[in-house]
Amino acid sequence: MNSEIDFTDPQMLRKVAEQKLKDKQKTGSEPGVDVEMKKLLHELQVHQIELEMQNDELRQSYDTAETALKKYTMLYDFAPMGYFTLDHDGRICELNFTGADLLGDRRFSLINSNFKLFVSEESKAVFNKFFKDVYTTDAKESCEVMLGYDNNALRLVYIEGVVTGDNKECLLSAVDISNFRK
Repeated sequence: MNSEIDFTDPQMLRKVAEQKLKDKQKTGSEPGVDVEMKKLLHELQVHQIELEMQNDELRQSYDTAETALKKYTMLYDFAPMGYFTLDHDGRICELNFTGADLLGDRRFSLINSNFKLFVSEESKAVFNKFFKDVYTTDAKESCEVMLGYDNNALRLVYIEGVVTGDNKECLLSAVDISNFRK
């Protein structure tokens, strides 16, 4: 029969395979098939249990990560000092609630504003030098500047900054020291 089969003809090959399957089903299963099926079923059940164990571990890791995220989000958002992330032009990418309070506006309305707009005219030269130095030295720099704009009161702040990350963002911390300089 093999000499009559054209193995390059998919339709003929399928027809012969289906006939062989029918013949096997009529005569009963081959010896050892039940054993092979039991082995395969066992392997699948073991694999399922392994996947369930991995899934439990992933859930626990996710819960741990969620807890840490909540903790550090609260630490960042409600810190007693202002935190800012600025791009190389001085535009505010991120800030916490204390930072927004220092600038006298709502947090989300300050995103993409230029931090330099909030530095008083008298302090602009000091801040510009500080900002340039942060980017050129790649070291932590600090300065004292007056923040305030329009009708908002001026306040003296101590700023520290460092550039970090692949996209070279400037991380600033700002503390209001107005009450210490009386």
